[in-house]
Amino acid sequence: MPVSAHRAQAPEGAILPDADEETDQIAVVYSRGENPPVVTISRISEKLQMVLADGIAVAIVASHDGNRLTPQDVLLVERFVSLG
Repeated sequence: MPVSAHRAQAPEGAILPDADEETDQIAVVYSRGENPPVVTISRISEKLQMVLADGIAVAIVASHDGNRLTPQDVLLVERFVSLG
């Protein structure tokens, strides 16, 4: 994930590919010093789910088998940006 000099004001979603396994990891990135966002999952349809961080949609996940995500399935990553 590229690091830029600006600070994002809201959480952002990211997909972290897993080269060793058949699954990827969903991550929510938030700014250092901020409280970690509250992650919730909203089911859109049988095979679509939306990941929200503090009520902001950060990812839509499609699952061919309809497995339900939980907030514990989402990795929280604290973003650090060096301005110097």
